[in-house]
Amino acid sequence: MRPDTDRKLRQILEEVLGLAPGLADSFTDDSGLFGELPELDSMAVAGLLTEMEDRFGIVIDEDEVDGEIFVTYGALLTFTVKKREAA
Repeated sequence: MRPDTDRKLRQILEEVLGLAPGLADSFTDDSGLFGELPELDSMAVAGLLTEMEDRFGIVIDEDEVDGEIFVTYGALLTFTVKKREAA
């Protein structure tokens, strides 16, 4: 499930944030997101979470969302994989 989730998550980031084509493909687990990508602001976080719910068929509760999951790409991917496994 992780490779499929990784591919889809990169697509979501690129589309929702309007990143340059291929930029998300260069992300490593240590790539910084919130605070590093100017496109990822508080408004974009809401859109990103909504798109993740829609495309992955998951539900993300408000109490699950904290800044830690957006610190790095790896943290966001790990969060997403766990949510998909629990769904």
